[in-house]
Amino acid sequence: MAAAPGATPDSAPAAGAGEVEGERVKPFTPEKAKEIIMSLQQPAVFCNMAFDWPAHHWTAKHLSEVLHDKQIRFRMGMKRTDTVPQFETTCAYVEATLEEFLTWNCNQSTISGPFRDYDHSKFWAYADYKYFISLFDDKTDIFQDVIWSDFGFPGRNGRESTLWIGSMGAHTPCHLDSYGCNLVFQVQGRKRWHLFPPEDTPFLYPTRIPYEESSVFSKINVVNPDLQRFPQFCKARRYMVTLKPGQVLFVPRHWWHYVESIDPVTVSINSWIELVEKTSHEVNCHYLNRAVSALFDYRTSKVVEIQALRTNRDDMKKEGLNVHHHMEVEQMDDQDLLLGTIKQEAASPFGPDLVPVILSSEELPSERRGIFEGDGKDFVGKDGEHPGKLHCTKRQRMMSKNEDVVAEQTASDSSMAPSQTFISTDDLLDCLVNPQVTRIVAQLLIKGRSLWS
Repeated sequence: MAAAPGATPDSAPAAGAGEVEGERVKPFTPEKAKEIIMSLQQPAVFCNMAFDWPAHHWTAKHLSEVLHDKQIRFRMGMKRTDTVPQFETTCAYVEATLEEFLTWNCNQSTISGPFRDYDHSKFWAYADYKYFISLFDDKTDIFQDVIWSDFGFPGRNGRESTLWIGSMGAHTPCHLDSYGCNLVFQVQGRKRWHLFPPEDTPFLYPTRIPYEESSVFSKINVVNPDLQRFPQFCKARRYMVTLKPGQVLFVPRHWWHYVESIDPVTVSINSWIELVEKTSHEVNCHYLNRAVSALFDYRTSKVVEIQALRTNRDDMKKEGLNVHHHMEVEQMDDQDLLLGTIKQEAASPFGPDLVPVILSSEELPSERRGIFEGDGKDFVGKDGEHPGKLHCTKRQRMMSKNEDVVAEQTASDSSMAPSQTFISTDDLLDCLVNPQVTRIVAQLLIKGRSLWS
């Protein structure tokens, strides 16, 4: 499956602007990183922001030595291509140590032990959603190995993080998280992310079964969709990126995502950050009062506008309309608009250290081949591709072979308009501050009240 570009690999792990370790300096200060996170409306990959984190060295082997005989719950899934998602409620589970997982994952004989019933050639294993506070309950000093404060969140570390360890093929079905945004630090191996914007929710056939308090799942297996059953899915816009070790992915609030491990062992650390402040009842009432007040202002201004139009119409009849003058004014307006666009592009935060996840240009065929089809050998090629993967466009092939060019190209594409955010109750209330929206909402409220009375 073709990966949209991603960021330039952190082969030499990078530090915050102003902080120097040898010759390396982080590209963003914590304040600037937070500013980007708070304003960015599309997924993006931060590079060279976590090279000095102690957690940078948290390979599965290292963690197995740290956790010793700690029992961890692994979700077991099938290495097969199916149009039905492998939801967590339909998977089997195994309690095992990381050492036992690594032994099984190396294809060593497992005639005994917790993985004895699971043929490695047919199953994958995933230790997902492992909260640090539970996993390292007797080693709390290790929380300091994760430094989310580099992204502008002081005091945030491993205590507010979760750990993910999986074998090749391990994945999370497509879903959206109802809380905040997501920062994901890739430690070992690569993961391929398929992301869809919130406004495409109707095309993803959301379901509350299986029920998860803070997540909403899609009925679709997005890597092998059943387009006869879910025809609207072809309208969904897919953004793709392959996240590499040392990189940090920013996932905006309410973006759908399907995540799969494409290397033999993957380790990730993430933290969900709530960005929306709770709105009190008093503030809600204040917004509503402003909406009602704006309605009366709107009615008054409407009368003035009508009178002004009548006056202008009379003047135009008397003096005539200079069409040429109007054309010149329109051209000047267009030039001003163009200059404004150029200024916005110049202010774009994207560059070699912050690469946007771009829209995949390929259209999904009705039948797709997964990473486990074929002879089962050489799952990942030298370019991170697999013989059983999806067909990709010429542009995507070029991207996967020359990521330096990709970084420049995606940076140049950063002027695209940001995607709309998912509309929540708080978002709606925030919109009421806008005068135009205020007038419309107030008018609807007044009309509704007249109907109820």
